Amino acid sequence: MSERIRVLVVDDSAFVRKAVGRMLATADDIEVVGFARDGEEGLAMARELRPDVVTLDVRMPRLGGLETLERLMAEQPVPVLLMSTLTQEGAEVTLRGLELGAMEFVDKSSVQPMNMLSLAEELVAKIRALGGAHVRSRPRPPRARAGEGPGRPLAQCVLIGASTGGPTALQAVVSGLPAAFHAAVVIVQHIPRGFTRSLAERLDARSAIPVREARHGDAVEPGQVLLAPAGIHTRLVRSGDATSVSLEQEPSETLHRPSVDVLMSSAADVYGPQALGVVLTGMGSDGTEGLRAIRDRGGLTIAEAEESCVIFGMPKAAIEAGVVLRTVPLERIAGEILAAV
Repeated sequence: MSERIRVLVVDDSAFVRKAVGRMLATADDIEVVGFARDGEEGLAMARELRPDVVTLDVRMPRLGGLETLERLMAEQPVPVLLMSTLTQEGAEVTLRGLELGAMEFVDKSSVQPMNMLSLAEELVAKIRALGGAHVRSRPRPPRARAGEGPGRPLAQCVLIGASTGGPTALQAVVSGLPAAFHAAVVIVQHIPRGFTRSLAERLDARSAIPVREARHGDAVEPGQVLLAPAGIHTRLVRSGDATSVSLEQEPSETLHRPSVDVLMSSAADVYGPQALGVVLTGMGSDGTEGLRAIRDRGGLTIAEAEESCVIFGMPKAAIEAGVVLRTVPLERIAGEILAAV
């Protein structure tokens, strides 16, 4: 990759092309090398220009975004940032795009003059992250067999945190858990409002155990996966012998809502050494303090290895903080979870 991150913008809207170009021009380390009006032109320009990152509209004439993405991944794998819309239909298309190889997305509908500054910050941050991302295929892992426990109490609750690259990584992990799974699973995926229900439904369709979006008051029970809804924190609380979900606005100062740290710290309080924390691919450091809380109470902590991460941010931060007991590639994480459960 060159010193500057070379970006190709593919969008049928002249306004969006110009807006994205202006926003990226604010960053000295990013260079827009071309603008394409549709998928066919985008593929041709990608072959010629060899960009480091492609921003891709999901709905275009002639050749649609998903078809363009499939061909791009087959012909010339490159980090792709989808330009999407926060509608139910937009969520479905975007999640399909992530399955096909896109790594991140931003809300195209927010490309308005009044929102330019805040969107520019998000866009630049994601382009910078994808500029150093790993592009690789992620085959579905084989069903793992449970092994001997790691010398600590069997885990009763598995807490998973992920960000950039997370939807595909979550599919690999959750699909590796058998129907007779004897622990609860609660997941935080950094994703905008309106996407978590669709993501839960897609995970559920590929999982042997039920997956759904968490609601306030839901029981946390073995053999089910709850996905924390976007825009609000998910905590686990215990009353007597029962554990349930509490959706809360506080703490308000966290960078992400829901926060992996908030979820994992609450689980450490409830489950102690029977909590198991896992941090997957993603930007930033959310999850480091949550894993610390789990480790300090005797629970197992796992981070995805750099070799399989799309973005080695969250796992790296946790590893460098000394709160990770095991670092393993994505295809082995389901097996590690099974061995601990």
